[in-house]
Amino acid sequence: MEFNTLSRLIVISNRVQPPGAASSGAQGGLSVALAAALREYTGFWFGWSGESTEQFTGHINFERDDGVTTATIDLEDQDIEEYYNGYANRTLWPLFHDRVDLAEYERGFAGGYQRVNERFAETLRPLVEPDDAIWVQDYHLFPLGSELRKLGCENRIGLFLHIPWPARRVLSSLPMAEELVSTLFAYDVIGFHTDEWRDSFTEYVTQQLGAVLNDEGDISLGGRTIRAITCPIGIDTKEFVAMSQSETAKLSYRQMRESANNREMIVGVDRLDYSKGLEERFLGYERFLVEHPEERKEVFLLQIAPPSRETVETYQNIRTALEGLSGRINGAYADIDWVPIRYVNQGYRRDVLAGIYRAAKIGLVTPLRDGMNLVAKEYVAAQDPEDPGVLILSRFAGAAIQLKDAVLINPYSAEEMADAIASALRMDKPERIRRWRLLMDSVEKEDVVWWRQTFVDALMTDDRSDDSVDIAVVE
Repeated sequence: MEFNTLSRLIVISNRVQPPGAASSGAQGGLSVALAAALREYTGFWFGWSGESTEQFTGHINFERDDGVTTATIDLEDQDIEEYYNGYANRTLWPLFHDRVDLAEYERGFAGGYQRVNERFAETLRPLVEPDDAIWVQDYHLFPLGSELRKLGCENRIGLFLHIPWPARRVLSSLPMAEELVSTLFAYDVIGFHTDEWRDSFTEYVTQQLGAVLNDEGDISLGGRTIRAITCPIGIDTKEFVAMSQSETAKLSYRQMRESANNREMIVGVDRLDYSKGLEERFLGYERFLVEHPEERKEVFLLQIAPPSRETVETYQNIRTALEGLSGRINGAYADIDWVPIRYVNQGYRRDVLAGIYRAAKIGLVTPLRDGMNLVAKEYVAAQDPEDPGVLILSRFAGAAIQLKDAVLINPYSAEEMADAIASALRMDKPERIRRWRLLMDSVEKEDVVWWRQTFVDALMTDDRSDDSVDIAVVE
């Protein structure tokens, strides 16, 4: 099967980055990656605007900015509560991050999730042309491919999962799990960050649903065959390196160095979420202060943690816990001219962060479970090649598979984290340069261009005829 040269790539995600965010430096890693893909190919980016409406009408707001066309819809308050705050963030997110204890199962959540996916499909379907390829992003939209098929969509449709896929026993605790996972066979290609996540998916569908895995690695169920691939996302490395050398980044770097007052800085940048291991990080850092009293006043931890999903109770709880923990540690160890933890609850532009990363002796990236984690890659990309910092990285981040030359740790172990911080502070320059060069090689080789091309190549190849598919590239 061949697509003609007018074929388009349609990207679909829960939220669509507002036009103009690219120039402001306010985009997150996924938004940057998707916007970059759409500058390469014709097409558009479809999803929720982030705004509410009293009654869903299906009205689409089209905008074009910085080479990217977006098509957004507003959702009703009930949709937002049940689909987004409910099923996506209080059911699927904790479950897929192994927090069964935090997962909430309510029929209303599941009903809202299905309803919004149907609304996405019904609104999008008239915009889809016969030769378009459709690329769906993440767990919010698992049933979307199936809903598009019901409406007669025969296009190539792919799904990329940006979070981990849980073990079979964990996923089995989800009511109607088999029905939900069965809808994924409406896709042609499903992408995962790591072999572990892909293999967990394969185990579930073969052992639980009776799907058949063939010698080529394709999986068949109910007359449909899908390809599951490992395709870890990267950053726009060239862009981020250039950003780290921008005037804004240089100013940010100078401000941090002056503020450090000849002390070494450890930096953590994470969305405020229980999966990021922030409580464990604070405790590991406290263990370091206890075991290395000579380092007190010589180092400090800057933790940037912008709030997210603030209407969800578990996120309110993590914020309260971290405020209490940072206050206790500062109260116990601070001096009149030194505070061990600078805890900041707001976000910063990416060019500002690039300067902060470059000023930090240690990048502390310690999630308890993470699909990838692009902060680790951004920290590496921002470093001075002549005098780079040290990346301390959780073994349970997807990024650890690629960034093997970081100092890898178990984030649950305060002892291991404390030892890693001490080791990183003592590490000599030749060793830091050696490790950084190997890390940077990975960040440069498997960047966002590699990621999107790898996935799109798989999506645009129909094995039924073994023909490659061409997409018109925007010059």
